[in-house]
Amino acid sequence: MASSITRIQLGRATLVLMLAALTMIFIYVPTEADQGVVQRIFYFHVPSAWISFGAFALVAIASAFYLWLGDQPWDDLAYAAAECGMVFCTLFIITGSLWARPIWGAWWTWDSRLTTSLILWLLYVGYLALRNMADDTPQVARFAAVVGIVGALDIPVIIVSVRLWRTIHPSVIVTREGGRGLEDPRMIATLLVAVVAFTALFAWLLTLRVCELRARSRLNDLRREFALAEAAAGGR
Repeated sequence: MASSITRIQLGRATLVLMLAALTMIFIYVPTEADQGVVQRIFYFHVPSAWISFGAFALVAIASAFYLWLGDQPWDDLAYAAAECGMVFCTLFIITGSLWARPIWGAWWTWDSRLTTSLILWLLYVGYLALRNMADDTPQVARFAAVVGIVGALDIPVIIVSVRLWRTIHPSVIVTREGGRGLEDPRMIATLLVAVVAFTALFAWLLTLRVCELRARSRLNDLRREFALAEAAAGGR
């Protein structure tokens, strides 16, 4: 009961924060002088990227603990974080493409950051495909945990890609080399509120999915116990 109340409260807080973020993005924040209205995608694109990175890092951490301890809750957390992370990673790539079209003149370029981000997305598509197509066994969970850990190694590569290779992607968000960046305090405030709102949304989705997976795990345990009891009764 207490956990249900907590989920409801978190959902309400998320709704309030998302409404505040949308109000700031479309009404409060000024239009960027160089890029115009299309720059407002920035307030969806950057939080989505950060949340997806955090989600996949959580997958790696939870997967490492699962491999170490073998406790099912760690695997459930990793699985749920991967699913929620994919939502934000997909949004991150889509908003980046929508932003790129009017600014770069193309929906997609094989820029180093874009390419490494696509690799990250594909790695966790593979992770989820493995979890959905294979049997729900400890062996599959351990193999998926390894994939989840390896996939997260791409995150620091994405972060430093703009410095490692030639790229047209901006390397920073608050200031630009030779440019103004987010000079207006309202832009910084809007970005921060958007990050908090997206983080709350991720936390709410993650909580719901973890609870669902934990309930499924308990149901599977009951089914196995029932099957064992039935087999024992039949052998008498």
